[in-house]
Amino acid sequence: MWWVVPLLVAFLLLAVCALVPVSVTVRGYVTRTGTLLFGSYIRKRAEDGENEGVRERMNRLRAAHYAVTYRTYSVRTLMYATLFAVAGSILAVYVVWGGLLALNLSAEGARAALPAQLGFLGSFLVSPELSTGQLFVVLIASNATLGLVFGYIVYWARWWWPSYVGNEREREIDDSLQRTVAFMYALSRSGMSFPEVMRILANNQAVYGEAAAEVGVAVRDMDVFGTDMVEAIRRAARRTPSERMEEFLENLVSVLQSGRSIPSFLNDQYDYMEEENEAEQSQFLELLATLAEGYVTGLVAGPLFLITILVIIGLVIGGTLTFLQALVYLLLPLASFGFLVYLDSITGIADVEIDRAQEDSRAEQFNDIRRANRTPDGGVVGWFSDDAGNAARLSAHNRFRGLRRWAEHPLESIGRRPTAILYITVPSALAALSIRTWQLSQSGGLSLAAMDDAVVQATLLVIGTFAIPHEVNRRRVKALEATVPDFLSQLASVNEAGTSIVESIQKVSNNNLGALNEDLDRTWSDITWGARVENALWRFEERLDTPVVTRAVTLITNAMAASGDIGPVLRIAADEAQATRRLRRERRQELLTYVVVIYLSFFVFLTIIIALDVMFLPNIPTTSEFSGGAGAVSGMTGGIGGLGGLDASTKDAYELLFFHAALVQAVCSGFIAGQMGDSTIGGGAKHATAMLAIAYGLFVVLG
Repeated sequence: MWWVVPLLVAFLLLAVCALVPVSVTVRGYVTRTGTLLFGSYIRKRAEDGENEGVRERMNRLRAAHYAVTYRTYSVRTLMYATLFAVAGSILAVYVVWGGLLALNLSAEGARAALPAQLGFLGSFLVSPELSTGQLFVVLIASNATLGLVFGYIVYWARWWWPSYVGNEREREIDDSLQRTVAFMYALSRSGMSFPEVMRILANNQAVYGEAAAEVGVAVRDMDVFGTDMVEAIRRAARRTPSERMEEFLENLVSVLQSGRSIPSFLNDQYDYMEEENEAEQSQFLELLATLAEGYVTGLVAGPLFLITILVIIGLVIGGTLTFLQALVYLLLPLASFGFLVYLDSITGIADVEIDRAQEDSRAEQFNDIRRANRTPDGGVVGWFSDDAGNAARLSAHNRFRGLRRWAEHPLESIGRRPTAILYITVPSALAALSIRTWQLSQSGGLSLAAMDDAVVQATLLVIGTFAIPHEVNRRRVKALEATVPDFLSQLASVNEAGTSIVESIQKVSNNNLGALNEDLDRTWSDITWGARVENALWRFEERLDTPVVTRAVTLITNAMAASGDIGPVLRIAADEAQATRRLRRERRQELLTYVVVIYLSFFVFLTIIIALDVMFLPNIPTTSEFSGGAGAVSGMTGGIGGLGGLDASTKDAYELLFFHAALVQAVCSGFIAGQMGDSTIGGGAKHATAMLAIAYGLFVVLG
């Protein structure tokens, strides 16, 4: 039993590494131990200002907004690498020893176990006869080599990850910079001081994303460390990973130092960024066109060509079935997954992330509003109660509001958060598959082919039930955001005519704004029942729960605190929403072409696969038919069946492979079509469901 002790030590070291991110105690012990072992070395490198590598790593941590110093991160990285190196060294001994035991056979036995074509490998797949000393050297060498490899991989990954996070933040900053500049322009146009504009923007990071977080760095330097505003902005420009943000902040510093009008500068910057975004969108669409053609060629036509050629070769000389299985079950899914991840990295829309973050911070925002609306006697104006007991009950109500909403309106809740349905469908599908597997194992008929129908039906259940609420929610958001620019434009026009914001909301609520009518009526009802306009607008935003509405309400409520004349601010918000809608509409129209291309390529793939399965393969005679068995083919002295040695089991394996190839290609093409068309992986659920159902239905009908 002593041989288990080193293995337990290795798993203990790996468990320590796994607990560092979640346990403050373990993290503290690891950090202190690493400081004792490597602290002086790290300190010396950190103090060496000429070390380019150290400066680059510091910049990576700053760009990723890691709340840890360079020294602490370096110490933990070296401790991670050391622990993984030791654990990898121990595990290497067991791996090498197990490999030697597994290969403990003769060359003749290895050749007999291999296909005839690979018989020459028999001499290489056996373990040599090693003496005790030689075995010791082999184990030590493998121990040191694999341990160092594990340690280096962990060390490299720890320093690569901040770079990856920084690159992701750069993309998100560039995505949200234009709307952030519009927000700053609107507030500064309303007469608010620029430091206050920066503070408000920093407090709304959940709405304006990573660009607001970069401004928040400057605000922290100003409010916590007492740094001058110009110097704080200059430092933020040096730390940001985005070149566009850096250029904007440096230009802002020049404007602040020269005394030029800030609203005029921000207006020019907004117009410039709008033109730049349009140019970038054109380049992006050209890139997507190239990627779509590459996908059709490399991952649809390419596998189809390989499958066809390898099937013919396999029927003639045999030996290609294994490679075909690797292509269908491994290479094609992995390549499609990698392509999908790349598409997601370049087509992701920041609004989805901002909306999710906004949901997490909504309760805190409402608490801030309630505190801001307290009267001098301790009460709360508007729809908040001044009774302490009622306040406690209101607090309890807010804590369980989400649960009550799910219980009272389950369909509406799933429609707003489609991923929630996966908590029901995934366990149900797994339970059904488990029951089916147990039934087949009890009857002795458990096989891959026997599980086909159950797996496909479970997959259709999961992605199909997710696709329905996801599509409903997408159409809801699309309809709402299509009317927001008109709502803001009408509100601005009425307010610019001299009416108050309350009267403006009343007049606009009487107009026909499509999907916004019901919620605007409820907003006006809140105001008539005594709610403050800010509170009514926040409740309006909470009901709609879309990024465009969130940004508009945030801008309006903050502008109202600065000035009563918010007509220009509303006009700016309307223009920003209109520009966003126009760009998205143009992008959606262009991307529709690529979705059609993917569908056509899938149908071509499916047609040829079905032709191979239904028309070509059944007409190939098996070896039993050539040998004079039942139904033997007469008048033939050779042929494909005789050369390839195609028997009934191999024929069934080919048919099963064709079926699975169509199913795998349906799921992969569906999700990639969704990423192309909707810029979200979730949007591919409807396409994957449709393609999978078509492929499955055709094989069932024609099989």
